[in-house]
Amino acid sequence: MSSLLIAALGLLMVATAFLSGLFGMAGGLILIGVLLTILPLPSAMVLHAITQMASNGWRAFLWRAHIRWRPVAVYLIGCALALGAWSLTRYVPDKPIALLMLGFTPFMARMTPKSIKPDPDNVWQGSFYGFICMGLMLMTGVSGPLMDTFFLGGNFGRKEVVATKATCQVASHFVKLVYFGGIIDQAASLDPVLAAVAIAASMLGTTLARRILEAMSDVQFRTWANRLITTIACYYIGYGSWLLLGPYFIKT
Repeated sequence: MSSLLIAALGLLMVATAFLSGLFGMAGGLILIGVLLTILPLPSAMVLHAITQMASNGWRAFLWRAHIRWRPVAVYLIGCALALGAWSLTRYVPDKPIALLMLGFTPFMARMTPKSIKPDPDNVWQGSFYGFICMGLMLMTGVSGPLMDTFFLGGNFGRKEVVATKATCQVASHFVKLVYFGGIIDQAASLDPVLAAVAIAASMLGTTLARRILEAMSDVQFRTWANRLITTIACYYIGYGSWLLLGPYFIKT
């Protein structure tokens, strides 16, 4: 990979980590979409995992006083079950399918009946969401939109959402790194220079977002987070549809 491309990816990682540091979401959704366009899927997943572990780990550290540990513990139960299930199949989706799933996930999450109010402290709900979110992550690279719906539906303030979700995401992306870096048949490796740039850029973007999150109200946080996720999701639906159906239109 050229130095220019590594530098460009570094700037993108700063920007996406800034978004995630601000809203606790969206940055990873943008980054994986870009990585899937320039790298083979397993390599994109490994690089994304390294980047997101650094970004979320630093975010969790900065907001450590606001972490709700019970939801983290029950979420990890579901993650472990999902890794066991996916390790049996070693499934790796095609890029168009992964992009379409990325796009449709937020809308699927919003279709959850309002009568079923998410309760992040509930053992059964937390384990179920952990299993589904981890399954989505192993197919698409992210599970943020569904996890966002889970935490936004609970009685959490913006700092608790950001801190608790970041802690869960560190574990989720570690599982993804293990899966795509060692378990699947076409396991990927990673350029150490690119990995170092990814870690540094992610920590910088997360740090830059901290003061803005401090000044933001909970209402502003939820409003802008939902708008951002919807915009990104629509783009991925369009892009994935073009990759899937575009060749047929070109031939005709």
